[in-house]
Amino acid sequence: MISESAMALLAVGIVVVLITPGPTNTLLAAAGLRQGLRRSSPLIAAELAGYLVSISVWGHFLAQAEHAWPWLPSLLRVTAGLYMAYLAVDMWRAAVTLPDSAQRTIGTRTLFVATLLNPKGLLFAGTIFPAVAFAQVPAYFFAMLMFACLLVPIALAWIAFGAALGSGKLTWLDPVRMQRAASIVLGAFSLSLAWAALH
Repeated sequence: MISESAMALLAVGIVVVLITPGPTNTLLAAAGLRQGLRRSSPLIAAELAGYLVSISVWGHFLAQAEHAWPWLPSLLRVTAGLYMAYLAVDMWRAAVTLPDSAQRTIGTRTLFVATLLNPKGLLFAGTIFPAVAFAQVPAYFFAMLMFACLLVPIALAWIAFGAALGSGKLTWLDPVRMQRAASIVLGAFSLSLAWAALH
């Protein structure tokens, strides 16, 4: 089973990565902007399904590959830390942009595919989820349940953010400052990933 310290790290890792702006979160916010909160809510199921498939496939592949290449998990953690550091720098430089509200409606298939191909799936499977989650069935279900419980409110928050932008309620919000704050959190998390991999 998953230890208490591993559970805490898993929860923090899931939250930090899920709140980070990316392709899926941009689509959720854009859906909220175009369609409103109520009509966009079913997209959360598509995001959850996409991540469950992606994390499961990557996790089981990496668990098998680890037997042939024992150094692979450490390399993946360092690579993920560097990738997240790159994302943090990139986020610092660019403001959050949402597609125009006049564009077409975002469907569940579009969101599922975008989530399935999102690099965050590999990040979750290779660095955030503990290895035991892909070695023991109870640990796998526990980790996935925790993931689902954290994903739903975060996805809902991204949709609500888009809907609030569409209604003009967030005119006070400075997207540049918001994104730079998120980049600092992501940068700190990337350092912790690299530190854990090297020690």
